[in-house]
Amino acid sequence: MKTIKFHKGECGVEFLINVLTQKETDYTHGETYHKDFFEILFLKKAKGRLRLSQEIIDLTDNNIIFISAFQKHTWELDPLHLEFTTLIFQEDFLNDFFADKLFTYRLLYFYQLNHPAKIEADDVHMAKFCELLTEIKSELIQTQADSAHIIRSLLYYLLQTLNRKYARLNGLSSQKAENNFAYQFKKLLEQHIQQKQRVQEYTALMGISRITLNHAVKAQFNTTAAHLLKQRLLIEVQELLIHSNKSINEIAFELNFSEPNHLMRFFKTQTGKTISTFIEELR
Repeated sequence: MKTIKFHKGECGVEFLINVLTQKETDYTHGETYHKDFFEILFLKKAKGRLRLSQEIIDLTDNNIIFISAFQKHTWELDPLHLEFTTLIFQEDFLNDFFADKLFTYRLLYFYQLNHPAKIEADDVHMAKFCELLTEIKSELIQTQADSAHIIRSLLYYLLQTLNRKYARLNGLSSQKAENNFAYQFKKLLEQHIQQKQRVQEYTALMGISRITLNHAVKAQFNTTAAHLLKQRLLIEVQELLIHSNKSINEIAFELNFSEPNHLMRFFKTQTGKTISTFIEELR
């Protein structure tokens, strides 16, 4: 597995974002990547597929792919039919940039558990998105006194336009929530899923009732808090099965299952498959 950390490059220490062309990146066929930054790929031309955590995504022209920080992924691309631009950024920088500690969790396409991390765009929209990326890159390279303001406005427009489109395609709400409970829950899941697998543990951290949390999660993500938690836990199990050499006993211990049988029962309930079948299908 190849671990990649954000490289400031020509953009300087004040901007932990970058726009890269295909020539500035290296996506080796069959290599598994693990990165400390978020990535949005604008694939103008593509043939192949992407394994993103447990999800297999077929890639075609005019696809936009969303990869969350530390989300393991493997590319299988046709190098003769490939043209893309990618936007990368670090979470803490973006949240500080927009003065919102939950900003990345409000973007429905990141940390997504129930819907594909992909949307399709037509030629007109893809050209518009790439034009915005070109403007952002220009400001990053030739920084002026007001560049931060211009980058902030361009980036906010791009990310929120994508969020609106993603919400519409997947039947999700992009409206401002009554409170931040649903987004706080998503953030806490990312931070504590290996240690905490009960909804009441999260409501205790948040200081709210289970009813209040369920109402917020239902309104924002059209599901229950318990389902969201189980889906996130399942992804954690699958990540360990795919990308580690740990045994089922070791995974059960790491994720606080009281015994391996409980882990196997959980996996079968959530996927309809046994762990051995899941592993066999990966080969």
